[in-house]
Amino acid sequence: MDFQFKDILLYAVPILLAITLHEAAHAYAALRLGDKTAWMLGRVSMNPIKHIDPIGTILLPILCLIAGGFLFGWAKPVPVNANNLRNPKRDMFWVSLAGPGINIIMAVFWGLVLKYLAPDMGDLAQPMHQMAWMGLSINAMLAALNLLPIPPLDGGRMLISLLPRPWDQMLEKVVPYGMFIVIGLILTKTLNIALAPMLYVIDLILSVL
Repeated sequence: MDFQFKDILLYAVPILLAITLHEAAHAYAALRLGDKTAWMLGRVSMNPIKHIDPIGTILLPILCLIAGGFLFGWAKPVPVNANNLRNPKRDMFWVSLAGPGINIIMAVFWGLVLKYLAPDMGDLAQPMHQMAWMGLSINAMLAALNLLPIPPLDGGRMLISLLPRPWDQMLEKVVPYGMFIVIGLILTKTLNIALAPMLYVIDLILSVL
């Protein structure tokens, strides 16, 4: 796909919000549940600068857009000390869910913009349509990706929280290799198959708008 500079500018806003608010949600949930680690580092913030990783948040998504491939990226991970949480095993589930949860909320927001606001914006209708469509797409994809039950993705962390011992400890051993598994899914073009169930659920949520 032939992306122009104006397209990158239009897509920058929803992509930046999707990635950075995902991390801010983790930080806020951790604070609410007793861990101040992220708060002390200024990560309980909607300021994107607090969460930007120069490569994962800016360079890589731009290169993906230009290349027309799978959109991939990340922000600076939020540090969470589970020992500070009031109930470490249970509360890590909610801290992990907060990130993809906010992505689903943002997907709904952009879906509403796409359906009700963009068509009535006159000359701005087309660029707003592009921005809203990217916002809906990137948030749905990030939510589905992060809910995969592969640690250290959020879905993997949630599964660890739900599993009894010693199964949770066995899954914890996958953490150092989790991102290699995801990259392998991308390279073998099987990631879309893995994401299909969650994307279907998100599509059902958006269908009621």
